[in-house]
Amino acid sequence: MVELLYFPFYIGLLILVSPFFGYYMAFILNAKVLPGEGIFNRFLYSGDPTSQNAKQYLQSLFWFHLLGGGFLFLVLRYQNILPLNAMKIDGMDWDLALNTTISFITNTNWQAYSGESQLSNFSQMVGLTPQNFLSAGVGISVLAFVSRAIVSSSEQKFGNFWQDLFRSTFYILLPVSILVAILLISQGVIQTWNEPLSLLGTDTQPIPLGPAASQIAIKQIGTNGGGYFGVNSAHPFENPTPISNFIELFSILFIPASCVFLYGKITNSFRHAWVVFFIMLSLLILGFFAVFFSEWNHPGFWEGKETRFSLTESSLWLSATTAASNGSVNSMHDSYSPLAGGIAIFQMMLSEIIFGGVGTGMYGMVLFLILTVFLSGLMTGRTPEYFGKKIESYEIKWTLFGILAPTVCILIGTTITIFLNSGFTAKGPHALSQILYAFSSASGNNGSAFAGFSADTLWGNLSLGFCMLVGRFSVIYAVIMVAASLGGKITTKSSEGNFRLDTILFGILSFSVIVIVCGLSFFPVMALGPILEEIMIRSGIFF
Repeated sequence: MVELLYFPFYIGLLILVSPFFGYYMAFILNAKVLPGEGIFNRFLYSGDPTSQNAKQYLQSLFWFHLLGGGFLFLVLRYQNILPLNAMKIDGMDWDLALNTTISFITNTNWQAYSGESQLSNFSQMVGLTPQNFLSAGVGISVLAFVSRAIVSSSEQKFGNFWQDLFRSTFYILLPVSILVAILLISQGVIQTWNEPLSLLGTDTQPIPLGPAASQIAIKQIGTNGGGYFGVNSAHPFENPTPISNFIELFSILFIPASCVFLYGKITNSFRHAWVVFFIMLSLLILGFFAVFFSEWNHPGFWEGKETRFSLTESSLWLSATTAASNGSVNSMHDSYSPLAGGIAIFQMMLSEIIFGGVGTGMYGMVLFLILTVFLSGLMTGRTPEYFGKKIESYEIKWTLFGILAPTVCILIGTTITIFLNSGFTAKGPHALSQILYAFSSASGNNGSAFAGFSADTLWGNLSLGFCMLVGRFSVIYAVIMVAASLGGKITTKSSEGNFRLDTILFGILSFSVIVIVCGLSFFPVMALGPILEEIMIRSGIFF
């Protein structure tokens, strides 16, 4: 009975809480001044922060990532000479350190390493945890810029990157993470400075301990996903009880769902936000039921599953973590049936817009919404307008760039990896699924992987690192350029000839555009991977 109510309760709580927190975020990001903010303003500015145009905003974002990434790379490379390294762990090789650095500054948290055995406590706390906050804060900041720009009229400046980042981190992410960390500690998630334990009193099998709860909280809240332990939230020190499992699972989608209403509040389009929310929710529900019933019909796939959690809990986690750009796991995705694994891959191929990452899911969805308006205008003969702004060739070029750049990385990266015969251990269509999953995860800034894919090679580290950069910054650049262009146009009054954005019809059209665009891009390769494997397994052929 409890399992039957689990999914409806989860969805109901998400619908109930998200609008209120979205409005809170909008208030924080658009407030004139906040308590304690004066110290920050005096540190960077002589007075109030100056508003920035698109070019200035992007320059600030670039320098922030360059400096933060350089610091993290040095921490990972030379962790052997830094403090808080009780297990005497060596510094990372340069290519793995570069891959990990890119992974965390892009909010991907792809892990080509095992956290407890290859990272010191100093690297986890001082290197990775701040990036968990800051990369998520960047996503919220970009969404705030885009939201302000779209509804502005004949303006060029739409906020200050540093102020948006400060507010996102210290007034939104940090308080929620502290609360979640306390709740996780109450459930037995470890948060300690103690030395590693020794199994059965020996010194041959150390069991690492450390400040895990604090990192787990922000890895979930910030849709980062990088686990303190190698097996992520399948580890009993990281996720010990059904209650901790629900807290972590709800944290994956809580802020991404709230970002939809943040967008609605800033753009003053409450009904439009609900339409977008239910588009995302519909995709999530369809994905969950596809995974659940595929697993229900394949009861023999137990290897790699955490039996402490029910089928509903595991299926919902897989659906939520690949719908968002989270990447955390409470069971190994390589162990799922081919159809369930294929759903996970396809959700990542959707550019992580089924709620998606913190901020990133909503501003990625904006590109699909603009494409929907443009295509609808072509079909009906109406002038394509979004919030009273004409959609012209400039906006469509950048929109297609933002949508297609990650797609190109997925397909070309997969093709080259097959020719190089690099990283995959399986045979047949499952080998293709392993590679496809890896490049979809990197390009979608997700971070999870099929267990059989060996990513810690020179090609794996560099190619996946490149895809993470493209997946993150091509979308950011495109959506900022589109929003800034719209912000510079005069807002026209709505008329009977305009296409309404707050109707069920618009929701259906947007849903269709998302599925068709991604389906046409990826169906051939999906047919050769998870779909073919599903057919062959039903015929008794295994890999």
